[in-house]
Amino acid sequence: MITPVSWLERNPTYKEKQEEIKEKDLTTYGFLGYPVLQAADILLYKPDFVPVGKDQHLELTRELARRFNDIYKASVFPEPKEHLTKFPKVLGTDGRKMSKSYNNTINLSDSEPVVRQKLKTMVTDPARVRRTDPGNPDICPVYEFHNIYSTQAVRDQVNKDCRSAAIGCIDCKKLVADHIVEQLAPIWDTRAKLIQEPSRVEEIVEAGSKRAATVAKATLAEVNEAMKI
Repeated sequence: MITPVSWLERNPTYKEKQEEIKEKDLTTYGFLGYPVLQAADILLYKPDFVPVGKDQHLELTRELARRFNDIYKASVFPEPKEHLTKFPKVLGTDGRKMSKSYNNTINLSDSEPVVRQKLKTMVTDPARVRRTDPGNPDICPVYEFHNIYSTQAVRDQVNKDCRSAAIGCIDCKKLVADHIVEQLAPIWDTRAKLIQEPSRVEEIVEAGSKRAATVAKATLAEVNEAMKI
C-alpha cells in the first residue's frame, strides 16, 4: 500500500521481459507487483546483505525499506546490500542471461545426458561460421562457462586454440561439459539420496520454517508497533 506504481513501472526487469517475452501477456498485476512480494520476503528477515545475481535489482527493496521507515518514523528495516559471488552473472545456453523465462537454463536437477545435450546446442562466437574460422573467446558464452568451471591451464589452452582455430566449438563444448559434470556430480549424488529419504527432506524444511517463523514473528511485531496496529 505504500508502493507507488511508478516505482514498479520503471523496474528494468519489467521492461526487459515485456520486450523479450512476446508469447505471454505480461501486462498483469501479478507481474507488475511481484517485486513488492520479493521485497517483503527479503525485508521480513531484516538482512544486511542478500545473495543475488548481477542483474537482479535490490534498489526497490531498499527504497521500500526507506519509505516505510520514513512514513512511520521508525527504524524497522535495514537497507540490504547485494552480496555477489565471484561469478555474479551466468549466461544461458542462448547467450542471454540465464533465466527460466527464457528456457535457457542448465538446472541442478538435470541429468548428465541432459546437461551435455544442452551444452552441445549452446551458441558460440557468431562470427565463427566454419571450423577453420578463428574464434573470439571474449564474446563466446561457452568460454564464459570455462571461466567458471575449467582450470586455468584449460582456459589458457582453449583461449589460444580458439583464436587460431586449432580447436573447434564441438571439442570446446565437450571440454567444458566434462568440467561441469565433474562439479555437479556430488550435487546429483546428494540429490539422489535425498529423493530416497522424503521424510528427511520434510524434516529439513520444517526445521528451517520454524527458524524463519521466529524471525518473521519478531519483525511483524515491530511493524505492527510502528504502524500502531
